[in-house]
Amino acid sequence: MSLTGTAFLYTTIVLSVVALVLPLVLWSRMRGPKALRVAARVLMLLFAQGTAVTLVFILVNNSNNLYDNWADLLGTGNHVQQAADLGRDGTGGIAFKRLPRVKQAFQTADGPGMHAAGGVRVTQLKGRVSGVNAEVYVWLPPQYDEPAYRHHKFPVVELLPGYPGSAKAWFGSMKAHEQLLPLMKDGQVAPFILVAPRTNLLAGVDTGCANIPGTVNADSWLSIDVPKMVMDNFRAEPAPSGWAVAGYSAGAHCAVKLAVAHPDRYRAAVSLSGYNDPIGERNSLASQTPALRAANNPYLLLRKSAVPPRIALYASGESGDGYQAGVALEEIAKAPTTVHVVFLPRSAGGHTMALWRPQVVPSFRWLTLQMGKNRPRTAATDGTTPLSPSTGGSTHAALASGTASRAGAARKR
Repeated sequence: MSLTGTAFLYTTIVLSVVALVLPLVLWSRMRGPKALRVAARVLMLLFAQGTAVTLVFILVNNSNNLYDNWADLLGTGNHVQQAADLGRDGTGGIAFKRLPRVKQAFQTADGPGMHAAGGVRVTQLKGRVSGVNAEVYVWLPPQYDEPAYRHHKFPVVELLPGYPGSAKAWFGSMKAHEQLLPLMKDGQVAPFILVAPRTNLLAGVDTGCANIPGTVNADSWLSIDVPKMVMDNFRAEPAPSGWAVAGYSAGAHCAVKLAVAHPDRYRAAVSLSGYNDPIGERNSLASQTPALRAANNPYLLLRKSAVPPRIALYASGESGDGYQAGVALEEIAKAPTTVHVVFLPRSAGGHTMALWRPQVVPSFRWLTLQMGKNRPRTAATDGTTPLSPSTGGSTHAALASGTASRAGAARKR
């Protein structure tokens, strides 16, 4: 029975009701020795508590897409077949762009949100460079199958969840495709292909999207194998001009790190409540040694870069949870690198889906502009300047430059 399946949820609901009714019906009707009656009553109470806790866990898990299956929950899943030393560029000397095309078999994905907005498809991908074997979810924009677009190539955004987190989260909890579908139809947001690869590759730890020889090659999985699969199977724009990566929490850290480390593979990154130092996630493999921490800290990578990368970064967060990390990147960024920081007040929702879900639309509007796609039709382009809780009353020009957030934060603290 699937951990996130409807059958398991309904079974737990029925058992919870039974567990509640049993003491009401049998408590005073118990017969036999006192010890036996006490034991039976204790068992009924434990049964009631156990089913209640299980039901709450299922509802929370389904709402936040924390664990995708039993293996993830129990810590028995391992999606790494091998983890060879692939060198600094993560290719291991493999000319991955010249690898023969592989046609993947896709199925309709199941789970909350998977059938909405035209449906999400899934495939099991064996990474030819990384040695990772895991699922990848793909959603196609509404224009993809239209005759007028049959020769058109589409931009791509890789979507990364937090830790723990399911690759389904951006479609389930975040409802990204449901929010973006009408905006893409109206031309307000570019018709992006959305790609959500599994990031929970090893049991009980966060890979930190790092390449660690002998352990995992998560960086190469996300930045080489997954994009190669998408390019082989869909009409996707080439990297880096047509590619971006977005994430929340631990996924936000990964998104910025991947863009800073690989400007030849990504043009932009979106960070929702992210951090720079991998130690921001205590279970991150990238935080285990000083060398790994430095090699996977986007702030240090950007500061030490001999040539500023041609990338655009979007960072939103509350004070103490993503905002300062974005400001730090903004302060050291040199052209052509650009950083847009958005301050979110404490009342916006905390480190939860309630905070990140409303950030989907503004971040994708920003991506549309930064990646040079069709300019979105917004109130600002119609002659008015919309305000939101995260702008601090800033002008459209200030928002575009990324200078508004610090002033907004100062007013709100």
